Amino acid sequence: MTDTVTNWARTITYTAKEYRRPRTLDALRAVVAAAERVRVLGSGHSFNRIADPGPDGVLLSLAGLPQVIDVDTAARTVRVAGGVRYAELARAVHAHGLALPNMASLPHISVAGSVATGTHGSGVRNGPLASAVREVEMVLADGGAGTIGRDDPRFDGVVTSLGALGVVTALTLDLEPAYGVEQRVYTELPLRGLDFEAVAAAGYSVSLFTDWREQGFRQVWVKRRTDRPAVEFPWAAPAAGPLHPVPGMPAVNCTEQLGVPGPWHERLPHFRARFTPSSGEEIQSEYLLPRPAALDALNAVDGIRETVAGVLQTCEVRTVAADAQWLSPAHGRDSVALHFTWVRDESAVLPVVRRLEEVLDPFDPRPHWGKVFGIPSAVLRGRYPRFSDFRGLVRALDPAETFANAFLRDLLDP
Repeated sequence: MTDTVTNWARTITYTAKEYRRPRTLDALRAVVAAAERVRVLGSGHSFNRIADPGPDGVLLSLAGLPQVIDVDTAARTVRVAGGVRYAELARAVHAHGLALPNMASLPHISVAGSVATGTHGSGVRNGPLASAVREVEMVLADGGAGTIGRDDPRFDGVVTSLGALGVVTALTLDLEPAYGVEQRVYTELPLRGLDFEAVAAAGYSVSLFTDWREQGFRQVWVKRRTDRPAVEFPWAAPAAGPLHPVPGMPAVNCTEQLGVPGPWHERLPHFRARFTPSSGEEIQSEYLLPRPAALDALNAVDGIRETVAGVLQTCEVRTVAADAQWLSPAHGRDSVALHFTWVRDESAVLPVVRRLEEVLDPFDPRPHWGKVFGIPSAVLRGRYPRFSDFRGLVRALDPAETFANAFLRDLLDP
């Protein structure tokens, strides 16, 4: 590959022999049909080699295809092309008086890549972003097209599929009427005596932030839908002004705080769509655990907080409602998600990741598929009840392993 292509954080350099950016669906189908190996690169917000096809493969971008966003106001659905990012999708949907149920912290990530890896926002009743998907359109290994909807028994294996089944060219998502959100930030929430369930339920979306340099949480971001009653937050004091999740960073890139109401898509993410959220000087890890274990898991991390804090920028704690996707980290269980934004120093971070996984192991953590983790594949296979069904689906739809790579082979091979 003549051009050097990296992920957003520049921690991964892809090894593909070719980088292709087709401009039509027919051209994309031709690339897939002719290639020995193909992987799709979305917005590059992954921190491991899940997107790397290897030196014999083609790295494929969908950014050159028409960025279709077709809103059906009567059905309350939107059909969105695979290369579209949430910021563009949200603006188009809102212009029709409709909304997505939830968004992730960053609006800059691609829709197809997000749902394929189990990405999520926060909220005790909000499932992962994949929960909104009702239909998937794919280009299969032979270059042919396929569409799988919710009435297909394979559907729950297809949405969060790690790119193992085909190239997702379009998704159809459920929408709801547009709503407003106000965001308030609170500071210095103690871990000791924490009523985690009450705090997590204090808003439509709630995020707790800490750098683990001391016990407790420096910030709590509470996002309330303005069409729903307010919930008291007696556990911590309101922030005096806007804050950034990373201590010391200016809040100018963050979405409006201090209880100022605004459209859903300008409050649910933590960062404004028109700003780059950071320079990419980071590595990320995330683990989803059963929500009833939240307090025990947080206390376990607190027990090694000096180790964690030494290489940490910030840690975000969120909740995710259970879903049915076979490879969703929230499959079958309401979850608490512990997200770690590390410094960009792999040699310093990886030993801490291993230690963190040791203390979280009793809680059966499932890592975010696009982040840095070290849990062995043999262990992960046992944490997904439908894993064998997913493996069978991969073999049925991609018998020649066109969409396989080292990451997937290690995960899927017994």
